[in-house]
Amino acid sequence: MHFQYLLQLGDNALILSQRLGEWCGHGPVLEQDIAMTNIALDLLGQARMLLTHAGELEGKGRSEDTLAYFRDAHQFHNALLVEYPNTDWAYTIARQFFFDAFAFYNYQALLQSRDERLAAIAEKSLKETTYHLRYSSEWMVRLGDGTETSHQKMQAAVDALWMFTGELTTPSEADRLMAEAGIAPDLSKIKPLWEAKVNAILEEATLTKPDNNWMQSGGKEGRHTEYLGYMLAEMQHLQRTYPGNEW
Repeated sequence: MHFQYLLQLGDNALILSQRLGEWCGHGPVLEQDIAMTNIALDLLGQARMLLTHAGELEGKGRSEDTLAYFRDAHQFHNALLVEYPNTDWAYTIARQFFFDAFAFYNYQALLQSRDERLAAIAEKSLKETTYHLRYSSEWMVRLGDGTETSHQKMQAAVDALWMFTGELTTPSEADRLMAEAGIAPDLSKIKPLWEAKVNAILEEATLTKPDNNWMQSGGKEGRHTEYLGYMLAEMQHLQRTYPGNEW
């Protein structure tokens, strides 16, 4: 379960990085195009550290590249939220904010992990995630409390993505076992922190918190939306076609 827990963290970072990378060359303005690309690279760096750690812990010779490029969709353990399509800028920002708020408190808690290597990864990642959360929070407020059109688009994105947020703080078996072992945080303690941050930003952004409490789940156990398969087909195409290829 230690291996699967590291995959959960690493796959979240890898898949969200791939999603944000789709904005490269397509951002609404040059500054935001570059910002998305930088955040994508930060997440890719986190994914590399986490998947390398996972592969070495597994002891079967699988590297970060092997785990990224030679697993099928059902072998990925990311939350469903991070694989949701960019759709438009409002969806991208809402998805990023919901995830950043979780990652920030989760990495803070992981500083106390009994897995010293994971704690060190969390320390480095927390610095980046602090910036990511500030960036996505500011955009939530700017769009939500902006024009009538930007408010409508931001509210539509929040409403559509809300049902994917519950999985972030709903423990999987790996979450539960690793929390008992002192390796992962107790997600029941992360949830109120995440809710408080989300509520505060939604209020400042003049956005309405959805009252739908039904939540999608399954990503951590390998049950994904149809979006992940298309994403992996593109991401893995080169390595699947030319295994071992290097730059």
